[in-house]
Amino acid sequence: MSMPRRTERHVLPDLLQPGLALVFCGTAAGKRSAAEQAYYAHPGNLFWRALFQAGLTPRLLAPAEFPQLPHYRIGLTDLAKRHSGNDDELPPGAFDVPALVAKVERHAPRLLAFTSKNAARAALGHSTGYGLQQETIGGTRLFVLPSPSGQARGHWDIEPWLTLAGLYRVYHAGS
Repeated sequence: MSMPRRTERHVLPDLLQPGLALVFCGTAAGKRSAAEQAYYAHPGNLFWRALFQAGLTPRLLAPAEFPQLPHYRIGLTDLAKRHSGNDDELPPGAFDVPALVAKVERHAPRLLAFTSKNAARAALGHSTGYGLQQETIGGTRLFVLPSPSGQARGHWDIEPWLTLAGLYRVYHAGS
């Protein structure tokens, strides 16, 4: 008799499809996001406010409304799909960079924005500054943002989010 195979589920589903202008990539779902099954769900996280303030969404969305983002040609993913918590709580090897690259190559968004320098460093293999990067994944341009997490409030700056929104508008209109 064989035991049933345990399949590992993603903490939060990817929100990816062809034709997206912009995909946000974080490191992993936080505990609150995992519990609520919604991206960037902690009340201290500025992600949803930044999207609205930068003009990426026409109104302030609640975290539970994340499935609406493809209507704006925006998607979501994380480097660690099977783990949740703060970056320092994740097990070694939690970040699956080859899976991220494969997803980006398959869906080919115009822009991939890392929602922290830590996410960018994990994916790119080196430290980097905020803004548009020289590297690409296939034809996808890469952008690094200050983390919207409440724990990173000392590094918060809306300006790179506004710059990203300008690029998004160019890419959104050009498709």
